[in-house]
Amino acid sequence: MAEHEPGKMDIRTQEQTFNGFVSMTKWAVVVIFGILIFLALTGI
Repeated sequence: MAEHEPGKMDIRTQEQTFNGFVSMTKWAVVVIFGILIFLALTGI
């Protein structure tokens, strides 16, 4: 088994997953706020 060398691990997949999660969360918050504003304005 090879020795672990700090800073040598390929983390591109993890970075892409994290960026996708952050992007999805950002858009979900925008949509939720839009729905809340719509509900407030229409008085439903």
